[in-house]
Amino acid sequence: MKRPSPYLLLILATLLWGGNFVIGRAVANNVPPYTLSLLRWCTAFFVFYPFVRKNLQADWPVIKRYWKIVIVMAVTGVASFNTLVYISLHYTTSINASLVNSSTPIIIFMLSFVFFKERLHRNQLIGTLISLFGVLFILSKGDWTNLMSFSFNQGDLLVVAAVLFWGVYSVLVKQYANKLPGYSTFFVAIGLGLIVLFPFSLVELLIYKETVNWNITSISAIAYIGIFASIVAFTSWNTAVAAIGANKAGIFLNFIPVFASLFAIMFLGETMTSYQIIGGLFVVLGVYLSTKVPKKAHLISRKNAVS
Repeated sequence: MKRPSPYLLLILATLLWGGNFVIGRAVANNVPPYTLSLLRWCTAFFVFYPFVRKNLQADWPVIKRYWKIVIVMAVTGVASFNTLVYISLHYTTSINASLVNSSTPIIIFMLSFVFFKERLHRNQLIGTLISLFGVLFILSKGDWTNLMSFSFNQGDLLVVAAVLFWGVYSVLVKQYANKLPGYSTFFVAIGLGLIVLFPFSLVELLIYKETVNWNITSISAIAYIGIFASIVAFTSWNTAVAAIGANKAGIFLNFIPVFASLFAIMFLGETMTSYQIIGGLFVVLGVYLSTKVPKKAHLISRKNAVS
């Protein structure tokens, strides 16, 4: 049987991730955010288990050796990122959230530069500045007086925090890719993330008296984000990255806000504003430019940058 094109797998992954923003917004009044994140990863945990069961025991000694790193991955990539996104969608639109989220590659570049002293080439620096301009344009709604007075939408700021957590997770995955087994590590991180999320969900339900409205919409949403936006998207993305490389694949992340915006307009009745279009274009342009390595890359180390 012929393997699917890696480019089709990348489109599939970004389409499913784009849908995650819309689903989170659609069920905001049906499922509280911590519980939604808990149910998402609980679904993913049980669906994913049959696929990793055989290798888990063999991979366990390696995972145990790097247990601190795996815990940080669980807290940042599983427990924090999606929960903050789901909370943010109570205050901002799916379109805004996905546009701000599209700056993720830039955050990864900068975190790698600061904490691991990875060298940056000229295009990455220019692309970072362009994307940062785009994010600030979106956060300020195109009005720079909002920026000067620090008047921002609470939901947009939560997405920025979510992106920072995802950036930490992504940098760790990148740094330990050759040391940790991918699928088994992801599965263990899901399990640890569930342990972190469980008490927050209990507080949400028992103390704050939030409720889950069990209906076809909420059940379908949990199934979608637990199976398709988690397992299917993850495996599709990683299969494609293994085939064509992370740099080429990274450009496809720009499709997430495109799909999220289309779905939000089609299913939620959201509308695109001029500041979202302009800011989004700057973000995408910056990310695209940062992935283009010049033939004679002018590398800048952290030491040189500081001096």
